[in-house]
Amino acid sequence: MRKGLLTAAAMLGALPLLAACGGDWFGEPEGPPLPGTRISVLLHDTKIHPDAEAAKTKIALPKPQPNAEWPQTGGLSHHDMEHLSIGATIAPVWSASIGAGSSTDDHLIATPVIGGGAAFTMDSRAHVTAFDAKDGSRLWRFDLTPDNDEDSVVRGGGLAYDNGRLFAASGLGELWGIDAKSGGFYWKAKLDAPLRAAPTVYGGRVFVVTASNRVAAFAARDGKKLWEYVGAEEPSGLLGAASPAADLGVLVVAMRSGAIAALRVDNGSLLWEDSLATGRRTSGLSVLGDVKAPPVIADGRVYAIGNAGLAAAIDLRTGGRVWEKEFGGVDMPWLAGDFLYLLTNNNEVVALDAKRGRILWVTPLSTWKKPEKRSGRIIWTGPLLASDRLLVAGSHGYALSISPYTGKVLGYASLPDGVTVPPVAAGGSVYFLTDGGDLVAYR
Repeated sequence: MRKGLLTAAAMLGALPLLAACGGDWFGEPEGPPLPGTRISVLLHDTKIHPDAEAAKTKIALPKPQPNAEWPQTGGLSHHDMEHLSIGATIAPVWSASIGAGSSTDDHLIATPVIGGGAAFTMDSRAHVTAFDAKDGSRLWRFDLTPDNDEDSVVRGGGLAYDNGRLFAASGLGELWGIDAKSGGFYWKAKLDAPLRAAPTVYGGRVFVVTASNRVAAFAARDGKKLWEYVGAEEPSGLLGAASPAADLGVLVVAMRSGAIAALRVDNGSLLWEDSLATGRRTSGLSVLGDVKAPPVIADGRVYAIGNAGLAAAIDLRTGGRVWEKEFGGVDMPWLAGDFLYLLTNNNEVVALDAKRGRILWVTPLSTWKKPEKRSGRIIWTGPLLASDRLLVAGSHGYALSISPYTGKVLGYASLPDGVTVPPVAAGGSVYFLTDGGDLVAYR
C-alpha cells in the first residue's frame, strides 16, 4: 500500500445528508476533514502489486468528452466509453422509485439506459419504467410478466435503447421490442431459456444470450430471428450475465462456462474461442468459471475479466492472447486511451497499461461493514471514468471518487441506500440505482 494513502482516506468524512453532498463528494485532497461519521476506506493489504518499472509510468488520459446518451449496458455496443465529461461539481437533482428493489428472493440486475431524453429502468419484478431525464417524472411503465402469472420468478434480463425503440430481455426468456416514447410494444420473441443479461444492439440487430449459453440474433425492426449459435452448457453460474460487445462486424460473447467467443454478426459463425475459466481460484464463489463482466472491444483487441481469477487482452482478429493477469472480477473493464481500469473480486481498483498489461497502481477498498467482526461483506461496483474521477459505489451506501492517475481516494458521499448495479453517465449526469429501487440522478 502506498505511504500516505490510508492517512488521506481516513481524513475524509461521510456527508450527513444526501442533499448536502453537492460537489464535495469529489473531495479536496489537501482540505480539512469533512463533518460527520468517519469511515475507513482502505482496510486490507493487497496481494496485487504495481510492476516495478511500470509504476513510474505517467498516466495521460484522453480529454473528457460529453456523451448525450448511455443507450445500452456498457454504454455503446463496443463498451469502450473512454473518458466522459460531467460537471466540475455535481449534486443530486432528482430521485424516483423504479418499483421493486432487491430482496432475498429478487435482485436488481439491469443497469439503467439513457436515450431520447429519457432514463429507462427494469426493476426486480420485470417492470420497465421510463422517466424524463430532466426531472425524473414518470412517463410510462410496462410489465413484462404474463397477465396470469405475475408471481413468476423473473431474475435477469435488461434493456437497450436504439433509434426510438427500447429492447427488453426478461428472465422469462422473452425479448420485447417497445416504443420508447409511448411504452407500446412492436413485437415479442420467445426463447427456450431465461435471458440473464441485457441485449446488445448493433447494425440493426439485437443480440441476446440465454442461460443455456445460446446466442441469438434478431432483426431490430420486426423481431425476426436471424441466426443462433449454441455454446457449451453450464448448469451453474452467478446471478446476472454479461451483455455481448459488438464492433467491426464481430460479436464477442462472454458465457456462463467461462468461454469468450467471437462470432460474425451477419451469420453467427465462430471466428475463435477462448476461456477465462482457468484462473487462480481463491474462494468459494470463484470456483464458478462464469464471465459476468461485459467484454470491451477497442483498438483491435478484446479486454475481458472472469470470475475464476483471470483477466486478459485478446487479439480481436486471431483470438491470440496479448497478455493475461491472475485476478478475477465481475464488473466491466474501463478503457481510456492506453490505460485500463479494473475492479477485482478482492475489492481492489487496479490500473494497467492496456498495451502490455503492466500494473501501474492498486487501491484496495473496504471489505467489511464491521471489520472487527469480519461481517457484512461490501460489494463494490464500477468503475466509471468521468472528468478525471473514477467512480465506484458500494453495497454499504457510499460512492467513492478515485484519482485515475494515482489511485488516491479523493472523496466520497453517502447514498440513500446500497448500490450493487454499476453507475451510468449521460448528458452531464451520473445515475445511481440503489438496492431499494430508487434511481438517483446527480448533475
